[in-house]
Amino acid sequence: MLSNKEIVCPDNLLNVAHKKRGIKAGIVNAGKPLPMLSVQDAVNENLIEPIFIGDEKEILKCAEDLKWDISDFEIIHEPVENNTAAIAAKLASEKKIRIIVKGHIHTDVLMKEVLKREYDLLGKTRLSHIWHMTIGKEDKPLIITDGALNVLPNVKTKMHILKNVINFSNRIGIERPKVAILSATEEVLDSVPSSKDAEELTKLAKQENLSADVFGPLAFDNCISKKSAAIKGIKNEVAGMADVLLVPSVETGNGLVKMLIYFSGACAAGVVVGGKVPVVITSRSDEAQARLASIAAAVVALD
Repeated sequence: MLSNKEIVCPDNLLNVAHKKRGIKAGIVNAGKPLPMLSVQDAVNENLIEPIFIGDEKEILKCAEDLKWDISDFEIIHEPVENNTAAIAAKLASEKKIRIIVKGHIHTDVLMKEVLKREYDLLGKTRLSHIWHMTIGKEDKPLIITDGALNVLPNVKTKMHILKNVINFSNRIGIERPKVAILSATEEVLDSVPSSKDAEELTKLAKQENLSADVFGPLAFDNCISKKSAAIKGIKNEVAGMADVLLVPSVETGNGLVKMLIYFSGACAAGVVVGGKVPVVITSRSDEAQARLASIAAAVVALD
């Protein structure tokens, strides 16, 4: 059942990212093979100009193994893993970097520093995570949010997540995204709290006149299959045609993303948005092409 497809960074994301070139990026606890390879790929694509933060010997050894001359790039020597996150957050607060890229460091350690008020990296909306999912180089993306950061968001938080994903969708060329509010059912049931949240979000999106078609609750099949929606008699502008799945919990989003990766060979480009600096927080097991796509997504997310 596991996919043998090669994971590849999609052209549609790279093409948009290429409009911005040589963005300063802090690589947090660099010096491990996969993070270094993806950063090399991003440099070769002229997406970023990295500042490496971590153990200098390990960084130089990885670069040597990759046959990559990094003498033109700054290295900030910090051998203690947990200290590298604070350095990156400070660089971002001083506007010396515009993107933070997670290397070999735990996500909670990195995000703890990003969230500290002293660095002033928070924006007008709550931070949320976006997965830009594609299969192959030419695939139309499916965006899933939030499958990594907000664990069990309430309606207020989901509105922040919704506004963030609409903004990101606009940046990748989807002028009016179709956003499906995912639940286990298309009916509003007291026994399924996510369905009630979805109904409220649909109403709030209309009241605030957001630049998106938003509808829920919808079960997964009705989000992505016109046939399924037609059989069930669901008729609206989102059913069967969703560009975005707004999920009820981090478990739902994380599970969907991991299934697409491992069962379908999908490329998962993940980025934290909503703050003043996009943050790439890929899994330490992600392949280099997915990491490259995540860096491209962060470049796209920049103001």
